[in-house]
This record gives sequence, C-alpha cells and structure tokens, in this order.
Amino acid sequence: MATKAETRREALRAKLISIAETTIARDGMDAIRARYLAKEAGCALGAIYNVFDDMGEIIIAVNGRTFRKLGKEVAASVRAAPDDPIEQLIAMSYAYLHYAVEQPKLWRTLFDIQMSTEQDVPKWYLQDLASLFDNIARPLARLFPEMGEDELDLMTRTLFSSVHGIVLLGVENRISGVPRDRLEAMIALLLRNITTKQTVS
Repeated sequence: MATKAETRREALRAKLISIAETTIARDGMDAIRARYLAKEAGCALGAIYNVFDDMGEIIIAVNGRTFRKLGKEVAASVRAAPDDPIEQLIAMSYAYLHYAVEQPKLWRTLFDIQMSTEQDVPKWYLQDLASLFDNIARPLARLFPEMGEDELDLMTRTLFSSVHGIVLLGVENRISGVPRDRLEAMIALLLRNITTKQTVS
C-alpha cells in the first residue's frame, strides 16, 4: 500500500505531465519551462525535481502518452478496415496522418526530442514504440509469410519511415511534398506498390 507521500508524489507527477501535454499541444516542446510548470501545478520549483530528473524526462512522459493515444487510433483504424492486409496498412497510415494534422505539435515532439538507441531510453517507452510497430508488422506478416523476424522488422521500419516522410513533408508544406488533400492518395499509392512486391533482400 502506497504511503501518503508516495500518493502525493504520483499525483504531482500526473499533474505535471498533464500540464506539459497541454502546453506542448498548444505551444510546442520549447514552451516547457520548469518555472511555468511549477506555477501551473501550484508547487515549489524544487518539487518538480523530486519527481523528475529534468525537463527532458517530463517530455518523454508526454511522448509516452502520445504514443499510446496514437497506437489506440491506429488499432481502431485496423479494426474498422476490411480484412485485407494492404487495406489495413492504408487505414492505419491514414490514422497516423490524421493524428499528425490534428495534433501537429504533440506529434512533432515524438521526433524532435533528442533521443537515440545509444541512450538509456526507458523500457516502457520502447515498449510503447514497439506496440505501434506491431500494428504494422501484423498485416505485413500476412503479406510476406516467408519473411524471417529480422527481415519483417526491417520491412516494418521501412514502411513506417516512408509513410512518416510523406506525412512530415505534407504537414509542414515542404516544397518537395504534395498538397494535403493529396496525401492520402500518395500514401495509398506507395503502400499498394511496395506491398505487391518483395523489395527486402
């Protein structure tokens, strides 16, 4: 059973994450400041560092929430799609696109924070990311049953990177992208072509 101090600590942690999430959604990752969070949470500045090591850890916690929300939307899109692996891949890619359009600053924060596989990344964070990739891997395994685990993982990451690139260029209106009203067509074109031939070697 948690002590009163532990309960208060967890309550403050959850409150700070929620405030940070709202702030990022509105103003972006760069708006996260310890003094602002302390003021909004009604706590002393030092209390933040009793709960988190630094601001980066708070942003990682927000990203964890974003991964889980995005994962739920992607999973829901698959359930609503026809029982066809290509259509499921297209449906989840559209869900990914729509989330990026609707929550651009939370979505960008997933990739803007400085993290790499060499860092001591929290285990739960990697698990949330893996869950998102699992949604892609399942229909791919049906399309390419002959693929080994490593090859399937590479194909999964290739597809994710490809769709992510299209979404990024489109959402940010880069000159090399396409108009937003053509993004879904571009994604479908990519997925229908890349999944009809085995390109991994």
